[in-house]
Amino acid sequence: MMSNKKIYLDYAATTPVDKRVLDAMLPYFSEHFGNPSSVHTFGQRSEASVEDAREQVARVLDCSSQEIIFTSCGSESDNLALRGTALAMRQQNGSNHILISPTEHHAVSLTAEQLRLRFGFELEYLPVNGHGQVDPEDVEKRLRPDTAVVSIIYANNEIGTINPISEIGAICRGRRIPFHSDAVQAAAYLPVSVDALNVDMLSLGAHKFYGPKGIGALYLREGTPVLPMQTGGGQEFGLRAGTSNVPYIVGLASALVLAEQERDARCKHVQPLRDRIISRITDGIPDVKLTGQPLLRMPNHASFVFQGVDGNELLMMLDVEGFACSSGSACKTGDPEPSDVLLALGYPPQWALGSLRISLGTQTTSEDVDTFLDILPRTIKRNRQLVRVP
Repeated sequence: MMSNKKIYLDYAATTPVDKRVLDAMLPYFSEHFGNPSSVHTFGQRSEASVEDAREQVARVLDCSSQEIIFTSCGSESDNLALRGTALAMRQQNGSNHILISPTEHHAVSLTAEQLRLRFGFELEYLPVNGHGQVDPEDVEKRLRPDTAVVSIIYANNEIGTINPISEIGAICRGRRIPFHSDAVQAAAYLPVSVDALNVDMLSLGAHKFYGPKGIGALYLREGTPVLPMQTGGGQEFGLRAGTSNVPYIVGLASALVLAEQERDARCKHVQPLRDRIISRITDGIPDVKLTGQPLLRMPNHASFVFQGVDGNELLMMLDVEGFACSSGSACKTGDPEPSDVLLALGYPPQWALGSLRISLGTQTTSEDVDTFLDILPRTIKRNRQLVRVP
């Protein structure tokens, strides 16, 4: 029976824009609309707003404002970091080796694969444990004199696992090898001080922490080699050309400041709800496994695999019931494929196809969670009866 209320449980995919963020953005659509590259008063006012936003982001990340590059999204930040640094390192000293984990977001993994296939780089995948974590010792063993860049995701978008970024970064810094981390998922709930994390590059995407879609940022430590991937007017210190998206830049900065200020309160809200979900599902539904690290995981993130379940079909069934969730598997041309991340963790395809991700946010209530937990078991049972998973 369909729920009267639509309940959103997919905050890892995107978040609604916080009203305070929207209020900060609105004047820049019609009142303060000048192009920041213009020399007149209208342009100077917009430029001042962009630089003020850059300062706000830098304060949260504990870095210089000149180390903040605004981009269109987290994926572009990942692309600029990985491709730009790999090519610059090759040009600078002939480095030809790229080291990443097999659980990266596709913005990193597909960029690395392109660098291998089209540019001739040697790409190496680090081992991960059954929870998807990278061991810093494995990084140290695989670093080479010709390693151009290392990229390890801070918190995995699919399974919620948090990696030991600070330890890995310290190892890379000791060898003077550029280290990038995709923090797009992490920034909503985890500290992002770049010095504490020992990163040379850090990617952010505003829509994961109640900012607008279509805006991201890349922290780029001063002195890190990088070639621009988008050329033109010389904006963003010559590293990312294009007219500055002033309202969205203001929105990203506002949302990031709020995320830092309210981090503890937001974690205290979502973590008990997450723990209730994990406990009820693992105790109450047969043939289920929690994916990702049980403790070192995002506080709003619960993810599972169910044997004998079609994950894509499950999402549609839950949507009919009034719940928006996500799955680790992707449906392409009608044929579901198991998630690369889950396969890297060692799950067989018949388990990996039955994945479910539940992610919570500031608007999630205890009643929402209880309603979902009441409906999920019978939805899983019906899915298993109706769908045959190979």
